[in-house]
Amino acid sequence: MRDFYGTTLANGLMLGTAQYPSPAILADAFARSTASVATVSLRRESGRNRGGQDFWKLVQGLGVHILPNTAGCHSVKEAVTTAHMAREVFDTKWIKLEVIGEEDTLQPDVFGLVEAARILSEDGFQVFPYTTEDLVVADKLLQAGCEVLMPWGAPIGSGLGLNNLFGLRAMRAHFPDVPLVIDAGLGLPSQAAQAMEMGFDAVLLNTAVAKAGDPAAMAAAFAMAVSAGQLAHTADPMEPRDMAAPSTPVIGKAFLE
Repeated sequence: MRDFYGTTLANGLMLGTAQYPSPAILADAFARSTASVATVSLRRESGRNRGGQDFWKLVQGLGVHILPNTAGCHSVKEAVTTAHMAREVFDTKWIKLEVIGEEDTLQPDVFGLVEAARILSEDGFQVFPYTTEDLVVADKLLQAGCEVLMPWGAPIGSGLGLNNLFGLRAMRAHFPDVPLVIDAGLGLPSQAAQAMEMGFDAVLLNTAVAKAGDPAAMAAAFAMAVSAGQLAHTADPMEPRDMAAPSTPVIGKAFLE
């Protein structure tokens, strides 16, 4: 596994903590997933009146790295303020940075994202920016201090998978040494496997597991898919062909006259 700000993860599965039917199901899903990272929204926690302390204890008990996020923030000021609060509450430099620019698709506001990333990086945060697959934006995020990029696969919660294969492959090829995480839009384990086969370092998902009929079983399925995709990528898979190629050698074959 590639390092994320100096931290080597046990595997490439990052899992959200929202929308589960119950805390027990959330804990079971994480156990089955063997996920290495849990994303947590500040809205699930309160540093002043100790609201949400049971949830925080549950998350701490998962034994994974915590990645707070700025979910739902629509401006630079809101995202930066939320990030500072999250660092105080969760005691981590990691922050998944979201600056939403469009309501229907929840597409990132890439201009605000770059500005917020620069502010937070200069303030000592280790920023995981939720972005698009745009190469120019990606380069500006790296210049702003980010060492990880998290391009979307599809709109958050849509389950559409990897909408722009060309763009995602181009990003992987353009930034070979940067940790890349597919964030948002995955609905099936096969889509996670596809991302890992393409050489991405991790996938982050929430709805596909939390809203499944059996979240724990779906979490286990994603765990196997991520592992299979990563193994397939490292095995150096064959390139696609335009023409057929016989799998059985013809040398030594008997010919009848």
